[in-house]
Amino acid sequence: MNNLSKELLRNFESAHKEDIETITQVLARITTKSPDEIKPHLDAMLERLVQPQQVQRSLYETATPEELAQVFREWAESHDRNSPLLSDYAVSRESMYSDEEL
Repeated sequence: MNNLSKELLRNFESAHKEDIETITQVLARITTKSPDEIKPHLDAMLERLVQPQQVQRSLYETATPEELAQVFREWAESHDRNSPLLSDYAVSRESMYSDEEL
């Protein structure tokens, strides 16, 4: 945890001290665990929730063309080659845009 995250967590905990205590007591009651046992779990959860979220960029934004090609090949190879093929009608324009109502 970096210093910014620690500072955010400390500020959050001080601003919401009573609420955190209430949550701890409720969790203690419904889990039959002591507040001392619950506190580390609640702290870890709050740490994850309060820390600034890094923006996750998608693969197509960060990968090189070679990496994209490799990922595509791996994806294509992950499919079962023995799957039955669709009929010509199933992939025809007529089947996709038929005026027939079911």
